[in-house]
Amino acid sequence: MKLTEAVGALRERRFAWYFAARTTTSIGSAMTSVALAFAVLHISDDPGALAQVLAAHMAAMVIFLLLGGVVADRYSRTVIMQTSHALTFLTQGMAAYLVLTGTAQIWHLVALEAVNGAVSAFGMPAMMGVVPLVVGPDRIQQANALLSFSRSSITIVGPALAGALVVGAGPGWALLVDSALFLVAIPMLRQVALPGRDRNVTASPSVIAELREGWGEFTSRTWVWLIVVAFGVLNAVHMGAIAVLGPVIAKASPVGEQGWGLALSAEAAGTVVMTLALMRTRLRRPLVAGMLGVSLIALPMLVLGLSPRTDLLIAAFFVAGAGVEVFGVGWNTSLHQHIPEAVLSRVSSYDALGSFVAMPIGAMAFGWLATVYDHRSILLVSAIGYAVLSLATLAAPSVRGLRQVGADAGPETAD
Repeated sequence: MKLTEAVGALRERRFAWYFAARTTTSIGSAMTSVALAFAVLHISDDPGALAQVLAAHMAAMVIFLLLGGVVADRYSRTVIMQTSHALTFLTQGMAAYLVLTGTAQIWHLVALEAVNGAVSAFGMPAMMGVVPLVVGPDRIQQANALLSFSRSSITIVGPALAGALVVGAGPGWALLVDSALFLVAIPMLRQVALPGRDRNVTASPSVIAELREGWGEFTSRTWVWLIVVAFGVLNAVHMGAIAVLGPVIAKASPVGEQGWGLALSAEAAGTVVMTLALMRTRLRRPLVAGMLGVSLIALPMLVLGLSPRTDLLIAAFFVAGAGVEVFGVGWNTSLHQHIPEAVLSRVSSYDALGSFVAMPIGAMAFGWLATVYDHRSILLVSAIGYAVLSLATLAAPSVRGLRQVGADAGPETAD
């Protein structure tokens, strides 16, 4: 496939504007993680203070996520995203003002991040429902790959830019840039112009009834709930093994802090390289390819458990990043093609909820395990368990049999 064909989704005017808006806000979001951390540390050296700020964001998101899915399926998704961006502009702008004027206190940032988390709970499900409305079924994988390429590329350079801005001007200015980028994205989203909702909102069922409808759609397709349940466990293991124990083992080995940073950069590079490939290659069985790719995340755990060397770890993370990208594009494409548009945001919110709840549980569980068992032994068991569970999902006929629309099969029905 030629490059012009690989980026053909950008010829769709509405998708091009959506892509521009997502890229713009992704730059800001990539900077925020660095800027916010150092903003907190400028106020307090207590690691618990940063944990409070991050926990406030995550807790608010989890609380409102299912409601966000209902709202996104009921009202205009672009209006919801514009409103979400406007509120993020205000909250991040307020945080920047407080930090720049030296008046910020920890409780200020906790409160503002809680609002941001709640806002994200509405914006995220809305975003998940846009792609099928702005490109044809045959370009959904391509569109998802382009969005992923943008996000992955920014993940590589965004934190570095934020770090340079924090060092040169201070964390408040980095937060201000993030705020401004969300404002810039609003007029871009106005150009997307999604078709109006067919539903009569005044006659719509209650929120509980709509949640039940979404749950019914979620549970009626075995491939959906099976993968989500599996990922609840996989994300918990990933969070504990890589995010919690990974840096500990790296610091105590020849890998060190610098080697760990290089390994994480290699993972991001792997996602970018694979995204370029996915722009040109069609995944006929997206879930089969995706779960095979996900199983490769066991490789960094295996290296950390057996022989923590920088060169091996960089190679393992590069391969794992490529595998994760196959799953990400394959999963989003499967949802976009096989879930009715009217309930897509609600199904996506159930999917996201499983991931967000699992990650802190994994972090806490592995933190306790690390006080009882040898760290490297935990990594080895985690690697084996992760690979086995990933591949075990392929035993389900609905996972193995799901085909991309246009790839020798039509849309799949329930189950």
